[in-house]
Amino acid sequence: MSKDTFEYPVSLRWSDLDPNYHLRHSVYYDLAAQARTVFLVQNGLSLKDMASMNFGPILFKEECSFLKELHLGDRIVIRAQVSKLKEDLSRFSIKHEFMRGEELCAILIVHGAFMDTKLRKLTVPPPKAAESMKGMPKSDDFEWS
Repeated sequence: MSKDTFEYPVSLRWSDLDPNYHLRHSVYYDLAAQARTVFLVQNGLSLKDMASMNFGPILFKEECSFLKELHLGDRIVIRAQVSKLKEDLSRFSIKHEFMRGEELCAILIVHGAFMDTKLRKLTVPPPKAAESMKGMPKSDDFEWS
């Protein structure tokens, strides 16, 4: 794994399949959410820390492009990188690539922001979290917004 990419290995389960014997569409979103949570934790933003600082991520939009079928027994890795950050770090986009070896099977992108969990309003991340966000792996098409 490159320091510029986060990789999350996944084992597909029988319950992840649909009647056509390939990965069910909603599982892509669940797996990306798990990978994203681990991605944040490994970059210094644990759920416990976020709770103690009264902020957390919310999503405005999730979109997935399904490129190749994934089946039970496939060995896949989800690569995650930040693809967009607002200058004040209050909003972000994270790209997830579902890889089977070197084959790109799906791309899932989330667009979100940080929310003050007490005020229930959008906020900029606290300084500790901001430093973590700045250091996260960025995609080749990364842009500041």
